[in-house]
Amino acid sequence: MRVGELKSRLEDDPLAANLNPQAALDEVIYVPARRYGQWAFIAFMLVVLGTVGWAVVSNPRMAWDVVGHYLFHPAILDGLVLTCWLTVVTTFLGLVIGIVLAIMRLSPNVLISGMSGVYVWFFRGTPLLVQLIILYNLASLFPTLSISIPFGPTLMSANTNTLITPYVAAILGLCLHEAAYMAEIVRGGLLSFDKGQRHAADALGMTGWQKFMHVVLPQVMPSIIPPIGNQLIGMLKMTSLVSVIALSDLLYSVQLIYSRNYQTIPLLLVACFWYLVATTVLSGAQRLVERRFGKGIAVR
Repeated sequence: MRVGELKSRLEDDPLAANLNPQAALDEVIYVPARRYGQWAFIAFMLVVLGTVGWAVVSNPRMAWDVVGHYLFHPAILDGLVLTCWLTVVTTFLGLVIGIVLAIMRLSPNVLISGMSGVYVWFFRGTPLLVQLIILYNLASLFPTLSISIPFGPTLMSANTNTLITPYVAAILGLCLHEAAYMAEIVRGGLLSFDKGQRHAADALGMTGWQKFMHVVLPQVMPSIIPPIGNQLIGMLKMTSLVSVIALSDLLYSVQLIYSRNYQTIPLLLVACFWYLVATTVLSGAQRLVERRFGKGIAVR
């Protein structure tokens, strides 16, 4: 019964006024408002997406046959493997360094905390592309890298160009840059940890390492995994910057091919396809890890 019908019944039947108000209320059937604007917007977006999609699919200049030809090209797949390898290795190293930096940042010692703060300030404040180029051209500043005792003899020395190859420059640049962001993510998780539980662990006689591994880390993991997963996916795309130092990742492999056949857009579509595939796989893996460490916590 609608509200208007209920009012009409109360006016026509004087005895109905003596009814239990709650019983009368239970008889009311609420009809949700019709959201015509939402349906109109959805219809408009479907028309726009359909028009754009058809224009892309039917455009002969997209050269979909070229896209299909190079989709599984050996050079493209080799670049994809290198991109995935760089993503996993640099994210792992960045997380390890970031954990150390986060612990340093929370240290009561001003010097230790300050050193971590300066590191984060520098690597977050300068572009990754600039860092990669500097590392790749490090030999122009330091032709020789050596390990020596201060004011003493040199223990080990090597040519910088021999040590800092494009692979080494890419790994160093990516992981050092990533570590600055990981440090802030981990620090935020550690700051959210209840100090009372740390005191309880002290009362049980647990060492600092035991507290961190068995008390602190399991509880902060659910809160830091989503941003770490976001950084992992971001790193997958940031690896494309290593193409400027002539490292044959996915983008550089695509660039080499279209520099010869001039099929720029089709080859870039191939790169987009594989980046989307890799991102989808990483997103699924992130979801599984979140479920594993988020037991007891509602995950939507």
